[in-house]
Amino acid sequence: MRDRRPAVEPAVLAARFAAALHEEGVPVGPDRAARFASGLRLVPPDTRDRLYWTARATLTADVAQLPAFDAVFSRIFGDDAPPVDLADSRGDPTAPPLPHVPSETRPRPPDDRPAERAPSGAGTTGSSSGTAAPGEPRAVPALASDTERLQHTAFADLSDVEVDDIRALVRRIVLATPRRRTRRTRASTKNGERIDVRKTVRNARKTGGDPVALIHRRRRRRPRPLVLLCDVSGSMEPYTRVFLALLHGSVAGARAEAFVFATRLTRLTRPLARRDPDLALRRAAESAPDWAGGTRLADSLQRFLDDHGRRGLARGAVIVILSDGWAQDEPSEVAAQMARLRRLAHRIVWVNPRKAAPGFAPKVGGMAAALPFCDAFVSGHSLAALSEVADAVSNQRGSHRCSSTARST
Repeated sequence: MRDRRPAVEPAVLAARFAAALHEEGVPVGPDRAARFASGLRLVPPDTRDRLYWTARATLTADVAQLPAFDAVFSRIFGDDAPPVDLADSRGDPTAPPLPHVPSETRPRPPDDRPAERAPSGAGTTGSSSGTAAPGEPRAVPALASDTERLQHTAFADLSDVEVDDIRALVRRIVLATPRRRTRRTRASTKNGERIDVRKTVRNARKTGGDPVALIHRRRRRRPRPLVLLCDVSGSMEPYTRVFLALLHGSVAGARAEAFVFATRLTRLTRPLARRDPDLALRRAAESAPDWAGGTRLADSLQRFLDDHGRRGLARGAVIVILSDGWAQDEPSEVAAQMARLRRLAHRIVWVNPRKAAPGFAPKVGGMAAALPFCDAFVSGHSLAALSEVADAVSNQRGSHRCSSTARST
């Protein structure tokens, strides 16, 4: 009987294979990587053929992506599959193969894969000699599905290897802020706020002076600024290693401003702007000497508002604070600084990983004082919970509503 115990975790395989595809130009995001890991649970990849079709069905979206996908798959999992015409899987034996797609590198679909055409001499999962009986398809290590556990496991409970894989996925999460109208305008043929008389008259010269088409001016729209403030004190250390990957991806993808604080505030936008994630995180750690220290929440918020917020960073921005609220400051001081921030920001999202704990209630002094000024209060303690963070950031509403719901949490 074949041993079907996991040799590699699905999330690990999905993250690394998706990263390899991404390097070759295939647009594979964390959503597709998660679907691939889920597919490995539904279709255990005990053969190379099953692994190929599961990966292709979940990681590709266009025929033009297949050459790069096949090249990466062959480089990682070997290139000894029998020649197969893709028309066989479509039910039309006379149809030609897809253009510019090397079909000889692809295995036959699982629904139409005769055992007698499988390559001989391939190893099975449970074989100690690494060979298989003639006629048995080549096997790859079987994977038991651990995706759901990894998706919903708190970052504090992950191993070092799992943290590295999760950070690769978290780094690709894009926090998209709502769009707002600016004072700048652009020409539009649709109805706008006012008519662009100069451009309308200029275009009328093409029609004998008759303004057939009215040119309007519409205000441009652009994403609101995004600012992230991450608590790197000792109580947040189990989650900081993943949250910094979120900051790194936001600085690179959404042009966000990133700050960390413990006993003092440190701006990390420039160190995190580096493309090398390991180098960026190392420079970030070197820039914050108070790493894993105490928490001066009110002082850090005051420094941010005095040095950066009032100068424009916080005006109309979406502010994301990642902290458990365990502060050494007086609650009244925290409330005073949060009130200042509330008057400047469009929306305040508080991410507290302790919120996911059973029986949690925001009774800590700093957290209880800050909560009435927040628009959203989410946990963000796991990979699945970060979707709530993304939804809260993209929400268009700006009026704070946490004061009535958070006390009953």
